[in-house]
Amino acid sequence: MSFIESLAAAFKGASSRAPLARGTASPWFFADPTGGGRTPFEYNTAVRRAYLENPVAQRAVRLVAEGIGGAPLKSVDPKLAALVADTSAGQSLLETLASHLLLHGNAYVQVMKDARGAPVELFALRPERVSVVAGEDGWPAAYAYEVAGRRLSIPVLDEDASPNVIHIRHFHPSDDHYGAGCLTAADEAIATHNAASAWNRQLLENAARPSGALVYEGADGSTLTGDQFDRLKAELTSAYAGSGNAGRPMLLEGGLTWQAMAMTPADMDFATLKAAAARDIGLAFGVPPMLLGLPGDATYNNYREANRALWRLTLLPLAAKIFAALGEGLAPWFPEAVLAIDLDRVPALAEDRERLWAQVSAADFLEPAEKRALLGFDMENKS
Repeated sequence: MSFIESLAAAFKGASSRAPLARGTASPWFFADPTGGGRTPFEYNTAVRRAYLENPVAQRAVRLVAEGIGGAPLKSVDPKLAALVADTSAGQSLLETLASHLLLHGNAYVQVMKDARGAPVELFALRPERVSVVAGEDGWPAAYAYEVAGRRLSIPVLDEDASPNVIHIRHFHPSDDHYGAGCLTAADEAIATHNAASAWNRQLLENAARPSGALVYEGADGSTLTGDQFDRLKAELTSAYAGSGNAGRPMLLEGGLTWQAMAMTPADMDFATLKAAAARDIGLAFGVPPMLLGLPGDATYNNYREANRALWRLTLLPLAAKIFAALGEGLAPWFPEAVLAIDLDRVPALAEDRERLWAQVSAADFLEPAEKRALLGFDMENKS
C-alpha cells in the first residue's frame, strides 16, 4: 500500500459498513424446506389462528403486552413521557409495540413531526404492511408501507438526518432485515391446541360420549339395502346426534342392536395433548404456565413466584429492548433522556427490591452516594 493510500485509509477509518443480504421474498411466507408436508406460515393467517381463535395464545400475548404498557416509568422529560404515553389512533404505543414484537418479531414506529421538525406523535405501523427498501449495500434506505393497494415510501432519515421510522426487531439468525417472532415457534403448538379443541367440540356435538355402532343381524345373513342404510343414517343424525339429544332412548327396529365402543387410549390422550400444547404456547411467549391457568404445573410454588419470573425473564428484557430503541431513535431531540421501568413501583418485584434495599443499607463500607447509585437514584438529585 502506497503512502497516499495509507493516508487516505487513516482518514477514512473504519466507516465503511459490511454489506447486508437483500432477500427477494418475504420471510413471513415460507414452506417447510425439508419437504415434510408442513403448511406454509403466513402471518395474517397465523395471527387469526392464534390471537383471535386460541385463548391461551391471546392471554399469553396480552399478559406480556399489557404488563409492559401499564408498567410505571421512571421520571423523564415531560415531552418524551407524553410522546410515549399518549395514544395514537386509539392504540397504546408500548402495548402495541410489545404485541408486534411477540407476534411478528418486528415493530415499526413512525415519528410524526411538526413544521419545525420536532416529534409530535409516535405511531406504531402494522409490521406485515412494512417492508425494508435496501440500498446498494443492503442496509435499509427506506421503509415501504402498503395498504389497500397504496404504497408509501418513508425514508429512514429526513433532510435533517433525524429518524422517520424506528425499527425494533428480535434477533433472526438467518435474516439481516427482519426479526423472528414468538408466533413462528408457537404456530405448530397453536394448531395442535386448536385441533384438540375442535375434536372436543365435535365429541360434544355427538352426544358428548364415545361413539358406538349399530349392528344389523339379519336372520338369513342379509345386509341393509342402500335406501335402508341412508334412511337409518339420516334418522340417527336428526334424532340422536348433538348435545340436546344426549341420553335420549334409542328405538331400534328388528335386527338392529347397539354396541357401545369404549374410549381408546388415543382418545384419552387428547386432554394430555391439549395441555402439553398449551404449555408449549406459554413457553414460546415466555409466560409461566401457572399464569395461564394450566393444571398440573408445579414449576413454581405459587402465583407470586410465577409473576416475578414473568417480570424478570420476559417483561423487563422486552421492555429494555423497546425503550433502548425508542431512546436511540429520539436521541436527536432528547439526547440525555433514558426510558426505563421504575422497579420500585412494580408490585411483583417488591420483595426483590426490599431485599436489595436491605443489603445496600447494611453495607457500612459504602458511602451514601454510592448506595444511591446502586439503588438507581440520580446522584445529582439528592432530595
